[in-house]
Amino acid sequence: MRRYGKHTDEDDVRVRPNRKGNRPRTSIRPKHEDAEEGFVLTVDRGRVTCLVEDRTITAMKARELGRKGIAVGDRVGIVGDLSGEKDTLARIVRVEERTSVLRRTADDTDPYERVVVANADRLAIVTALADPEPRPRLIDRCLVAAYDAGLEPLLVLTKSDLASAATLLETYAPLGVPYVVTSHEHFDADATAAVREHLKGRVTAFVGHSGVGKTTLVNALVERQRATGLVNAVTGRGRHTTTSALALPLSGAEGWVIDTPGVRSFGLHHVDPSRVINAFPDLEPGTADCPRACSHDEPDCALDAWVADGHAEPARLFSLRRLLATRERKEGD
Repeated sequence: MRRYGKHTDEDDVRVRPNRKGNRPRTSIRPKHEDAEEGFVLTVDRGRVTCLVEDRTITAMKARELGRKGIAVGDRVGIVGDLSGEKDTLARIVRVEERTSVLRRTADDTDPYERVVVANADRLAIVTALADPEPRPRLIDRCLVAAYDAGLEPLLVLTKSDLASAATLLETYAPLGVPYVVTSHEHFDADATAAVREHLKGRVTAFVGHSGVGKTTLVNALVERQRATGLVNAVTGRGRHTTTSALALPLSGAEGWVIDTPGVRSFGLHHVDPSRVINAFPDLEPGTADCPRACSHDEPDCALDAWVADGHAEPARLFSLRRLLATRERKEGD
């Protein structure tokens, strides 16, 4: 066997031919400077539907993106066939930096985060006042996820013709969360207009328990219709009719509505409790004298003295502590 010395000539080195005939691998990736910008409308089993200018494009994630996920609301770079014609397929080669990410986990012990939507500005939490019964713990969890992601929450209460909204509104009044109360599951013009005022010029994600009328409301706000279902008379739970998140243009105004599948749980394993205080600007300065790693719900917490001195309302501190305790409670409580 021929052995090569330390200073061999390259001409002396034998190179095996590439039997497959393909190009050798390289770590250099193309920059795709000619990629068109697209907006992700929905993701379904590896196929990504995007809006490019005024055309709807079907695309797949390029291999060079690796394990990087793509979510509804993402701004992406697309190359390939961008005609939008039937049976054409483009390639997503770049995911632009996100301005916000709404995440959830299956439960509070699951470390795997699921991205619900990207680049949303507002989170509309839809809950029925009856049929099915409201679940305040689920609302609390959605609020914590919204505050953690930097989204402005909006509370939409449906079916007030079946039960009063007063008790629930009293619970959330100290948080200052804007709200809309509707009297029917089939939303009339006044109710739709009231919700629309909160959505203009924004990208709004809608979340809610199955059967609360979330998709019915979305259908009243947009031109394209989605299938809806009824509440199961035996279990009192809604049936899942929305199986994947979908971004739809808000009719009559600039903005986007993202309808998400009905949720029965909203895990917060990914949320750092220390970030929730950021949503309480009247309480945050009072944490300066808190002990290190303070949970804000212990005897030495400085927030008690801060409130006692009149810097904030006691109801605000109670609301903060209720939200921080959501990970320790079952959502059905």
